[in-house]
Amino acid sequence: MGSGKLLLGVLAGVAAGAVLGILFAPDKGSETRKKISKKGEDFTSGLKEKFDDFLDDISGKFEDAKEEVSDLAEEAEAKASEVRS
Repeated sequence: MGSGKLLLGVLAGVAAGAVLGILFAPDKGSETRKKISKKGEDFTSGLKEKFDDFLDDISGKFEDAKEEVSDLAEEAEAKASEVRS
């Protein structure tokens, strides 16, 4: 199981637990709706932060791979020049 799927499962479990905890709390309906809305906003912002971190990580890895390919291409070109000489 990938770490992304595991993280998504954990986040979904946390969200479900929070919603169930709020629904079974002895508050008025309007208070419960406010709490659900707040938890939804918290969950969304946390998920957005995780996604941004994921994109930053992928972008960094892409840039590293791009640099490595560029270096390899330069080395291949230099060796090809040596062979032609």
